[in-house]
Amino acid sequence: MGHLHMPLSHAAEQSALPTPERRAGSTRWLAAPSVAVLVLWMTIPLAMTIWYSFRRYNLLNPDEKGFAGLDNYRYLVTDPSFIPSIVHTIELIGWVLVITVVGGILMALLFDRKFIGQGIARVLAIGPFFVMPTVSALIWKNMMLHPVYGVVAAVMRSVGMQPIDWFATYPLSSIVVIVAWQWLPFAFLILFTAIQSLDEEQKEAARIDGAGAFAMFFYITLPHLRRAISVVVMMETIFLLSIFAEIYTTTAGGPGNATTILSYLIYALGLQQFDVGLASAGGILAVILANVVAFFLVRMLAKNLKGEYEA
Repeated sequence: MGHLHMPLSHAAEQSALPTPERRAGSTRWLAAPSVAVLVLWMTIPLAMTIWYSFRRYNLLNPDEKGFAGLDNYRYLVTDPSFIPSIVHTIELIGWVLVITVVGGILMALLFDRKFIGQGIARVLAIGPFFVMPTVSALIWKNMMLHPVYGVVAAVMRSVGMQPIDWFATYPLSSIVVIVAWQWLPFAFLILFTAIQSLDEEQKEAARIDGAGAFAMFFYITLPHLRRAISVVVMMETIFLLSIFAEIYTTTAGGPGNATTILSYLIYALGLQQFDVGLASAGGILAVILANVVAFFLVRMLAKNLKGEYEA
């Protein structure tokens, strides 16, 4: 009997231990509160925005309420500033991506070489990324591009040129410069990290085979940076869709609607005209646009990753 008691007791202990299925179930219950809070945090504002986008709700005329149907969307789409805001948004994102990607690649190639003071130069290079957007806009508006006492105006006067009021003459280009200056360090960090991971033996073999600097860049470095460039394009595009502080601080969407992008148009409708219904409709259209862009960007990144793994 003593010999039979020990195996039965051991089997009972083994059966009392939690199985992988039980452990997974308990883990789900522990994570459930956090998931529920996250879902509510995301869905409640979106649901309220959708609700108000179909209603008449103007804070200056609170008595006018009711179901508006698609009137808010129809009014927004036919607004004279809507199509220009979409065009300005695309132009802003496109030019900033070109400047940051090309500039980031050039900076990454420069910092990939050893030179005196490289550590200090690297800190200075990534510094603009940590400047708040409002502060960045004020620096460029009052210290760099001011037509009277700005740095650019002083340089132009020193060479006999007439200073320009950049925000009045080239408003969207000025915004592009400010935003690109702030996002260039981000592209540089991603691309520099990718260059650092390039196999030195591969580069050495190319040099032995007689490859010059341009051949090594176009046939070795640039293909290696393809995935990093895709990441930079995807991340910057998603964040650039919500650019606001730089425009609000410098041009306030003007002159006219020359720098009004979709995010600023939504602000103007919601907080300048106090029309919550129109602003909500604009917010829904912005969400749809952001999701469409993100869908294609994620597909592009996935295609690059798939091609790299297959290679």
